[in-house]
Amino acid sequence: MSSWKRINQWLDHRTGIHTAARKFLYEDIPASSGWHQVFGSVALFLFLVQAFTGAMLAFNYAPTPGDAYNSLRYILTEVTAGRLMRGLHHWGASMMIVVVVLHMVQVFLFGAYKKPREATWMIGVVLLLLTLAYGLTGYLLPWDNRAYWGTVVATNIAAQAPVLGPYLTQLLGGQGSIGVVTFARFFGLHVLLLPPATALLIGVHVYLVRKHGVAPAPGDELVPKKKFYPEQVFKDTLAIFIAFAILFTMAVVVRVPLEQLADPTDTAYIPRPEWYFLFLFQTLKLFTGPLELVGSMVLPGLAVLTLILVPFIDRGQMVKVTRRTFAFAFVALAVIGWTGLTAAAVVTTPKEAGAVAVDFSAPIDWMGLSPEEMAGVAYFRTENCLACHAINGQGSQIGPDLTRTAIHRNAAWMIQHFKSPAGVRPGSSMPPIQLSDTQLNSLAAFLLKLNPDNATALQDAPDFAVRGALVFQANGCGDCHTVNGAGTDVGPKLNGVGRRRSRSWVQDHFADPAKLSPGSSMPAFKFAKRDLDDLTAYLFTLPE
Repeated sequence: MSSWKRINQWLDHRTGIHTAARKFLYEDIPASSGWHQVFGSVALFLFLVQAFTGAMLAFNYAPTPGDAYNSLRYILTEVTAGRLMRGLHHWGASMMIVVVVLHMVQVFLFGAYKKPREATWMIGVVLLLLTLAYGLTGYLLPWDNRAYWGTVVATNIAAQAPVLGPYLTQLLGGQGSIGVVTFARFFGLHVLLLPPATALLIGVHVYLVRKHGVAPAPGDELVPKKKFYPEQVFKDTLAIFIAFAILFTMAVVVRVPLEQLADPTDTAYIPRPEWYFLFLFQTLKLFTGPLELVGSMVLPGLAVLTLILVPFIDRGQMVKVTRRTFAFAFVALAVIGWTGLTAAAVVTTPKEAGAVAVDFSAPIDWMGLSPEEMAGVAYFRTENCLACHAINGQGSQIGPDLTRTAIHRNAAWMIQHFKSPAGVRPGSSMPPIQLSDTQLNSLAAFLLKLNPDNATALQDAPDFAVRGALVFQANGCGDCHTVNGAGTDVGPKLNGVGRRRSRSWVQDHFADPAKLSPGSSMPAFKFAKRDLDDLTAYLFTLPE
């Protein structure tokens, strides 16, 4: 007897693993089993992906409101594969909801919820609700503006529940405002309670599926059965591979944005839920005043109750799927309703004029640059300096790497070099830069600021902010205002203006300062619309 066989026998005798695995793989399944039954395995796989990526994120995540935001930014910008882990976790949540819904639709269409599989179906409904609960409780954890205001809406809806409203509000910590208690409750539900509850119900669900077997197609009961392995295992494995390929591609290609730190004073913010809750969000708009309870509680409650009672409502004999006309009509109606409500929610989403989204999941070193240095970024780009120079090793190698501080001189030397490269460095092939002295000074200021640590400012400074800084400089705003320590104190400091004023107020103030600030010596500015939008958006990105 070989050593491997002896080890295998020893393990099987002590643990029963080998026997259990064989019993699992070689279980009889109906001959009609096939591709339509892969969704359950894919859903289980995605749950394991969520558990794994959640654990990876937790190693560097700080579960307190302010620290949560900063730790997530650290994960996204500093931790190896941190952005990939968050992408897998974020898109995995969406994909898991899609797959669970498809699994339930497949079971519903085939009538596989009928006797003796009623409990299997009901546990599946509860698992769907738990999957949605993950999305709801995880929504707050980034602690950005989107998460904060979305949770405000969710807790307000929970408060409307008859009788249970006050208790749900207290349980979720939503009394008064969203804060540390709310965050702790949502984190506890998302990380400590939902995973073990889900794992337990998945175990019971799989047990019941094995106990009662896979539902055969009508007329298939007398056809010889086949083994789960290898044919169905191959189909499940291939389906899992395709699902993971799609998920991995989404995580790599589609960046999950992070908005600014949650701001409870930003009452102009328009909260939006995740895409899979948009239909409910739109439904609430159809019921106003006293009827609001119907849209927020009554209809969703009836929908869930109906799902749970489906096996007891439809107690007829199983028939071929091609004859289940009512089931197909019901599903088609549900899909049309969900699609229509979701599309309406997307189309009717209002957007505040001049609002520009900034992705805080990317490095934001550019926010610390002065307006003059930001203008230098614009001139660096328009002059296409990367055609000859490298930044942190990225770019052409014709000229020196501009992040090497050893090549930096003072501004006067750099301006002279820009005007006459060959005169300052004999033999240089660099052409003269045709900019004004003021513009050359801005370019020099940026290059003098540039170093390996903040080089990302060049790549990541958004175009609207660069254009806004150009408008700021061209109109001499720094003669009266301070931004990031540069400028004068004749007028108020502009850092943090986004927390003090609305965009509409700032834009109206440009047009008529004396009207909104009596006694102001600031002249009126008649900006072109694009310049006004860019300047306002730039000012609203300035940190405190």
